[in-house]
Amino acid sequence: MAKIHKTAIIDESCDIHDSVEIGPFCVIGPNVSLGENCILNSHVVIKGPSKFGSGNKFFAFCIVGEDTPDLKFKGENTTLEVGQNNTFREFSKVHRGTKAGISSTKIGNNNLIMPGVMIAHDCILGNNNVLVDNTALAGHVTLKDNITLGGYTLVHQFCQLGSFSFSGMGSHITMDIPAFIRVAGNPTKPAGLNSIALERNAFTKNEISNLKKAYKIFYRDSLRVEDAIQKINNECNLDEHIELFIESIKSSSRGILR
Repeated sequence: MAKIHKTAIIDESCDIHDSVEIGPFCVIGPNVSLGENCILNSHVVIKGPSKFGSGNKFFAFCIVGEDTPDLKFKGENTTLEVGQNNTFREFSKVHRGTKAGISSTKIGNNNLIMPGVMIAHDCILGNNNVLVDNTALAGHVTLKDNITLGGYTLVHQFCQLGSFSFSGMGSHITMDIPAFIRVAGNPTKPAGLNSIALERNAFTKNEISNLKKAYKIFYRDSLRVEDAIQKINNECNLDEHIELFIESIKSSSRGILR
């Protein structure tokens, strides 16, 4: 049987695994599903319809699955879907989707959502991302995998950030960021390859060197996007990482920050 503090308020419609722990003054439901070994510290608010996989941790005063304040939202039935082993730190907030978007906000596995972070309606997060304190994702933002966003990073609606990208503290991101790229400053500009993250994730020296070559072609050769991609295809070893870099450029809808 789930360990639930006597001061917690839980809607009867909730589906709570027997291994879940719910601390004092939490408010849960309706239509919330909590998977195995989820832990809620005190004063957590979770609203539904929301579904959480196993091993998620929620710290005091986070609000997850709340209605979006977006003016398009008229109370329709939308959802939040969360995978496994995510951490929602103090005062973070996550809104459900809108019918004008994909009707759902989606978060994958092993993401760290630090204090004060906001994830707005219809955002999609992959796996292993770190959002540092007071980062804010506007609606419809997509983060791929293994991304770190420095504190106070602001991301404009509909932006897409590629895997292994990185933003410095206080970045204002208004265009798409390709995979493996660091950005920093205000106004925000490209700041090189995210080499440290690649080294920490066991990329080989040859793989990193190959990506650096692609970076120089795309950002320093003053070529049009199409011409830069063609030159990368001709001059770089087309391994899976170069293919991911190129795909993250081709899939851009807001244009690439250069």
